[in-house]
Amino acid sequence: MRALAAEQGWAQLIAPVRPNWKARYPLTPIQRYAAWTRPDGLPFDPWLRVHARLGGRILRAEPRSLRINGTVGEWEGWVGMALPETGRYVFPEGLALLHVDRERDVGLYHEPNIWVAHDAQPARRPG
Repeated sequence: MRALAAEQGWAQLIAPVRPNWKARYPLTPIQRYAAWTRPDGLPFDPWLRVHARLGGRILRAEPRSLRINGTVGEWEGWVGMALPETGRYVFPEGLALLHVDRERDVGLYHEPNIWVAHDAQPARRPG
């Protein structure tokens, strides 16, 4: 991807990253999660570590990167669990809370991500 960015003459490639382990910590705001590091200084999250090892730099966390809404019935099917009352729910593989309004028959979820920048590198030429 960096080589393709370089071919286009771009100085950077900016990627929206879905952190692998964030679902283990759905109650932690994405901004705090993005700042977590290991004792060696690398990011706590394994996917963010991959990006860091490739030279990526965390730009910022975005708490509302993707909006997914559906009926309560749709959400119950998607997450495989009952959503019996209006409120906020943790669900399997969710990075944040699901907001359910039974009276309006709607579930609303905002998926967070973390923006990571990589310097573009010159494309490799065969030979």
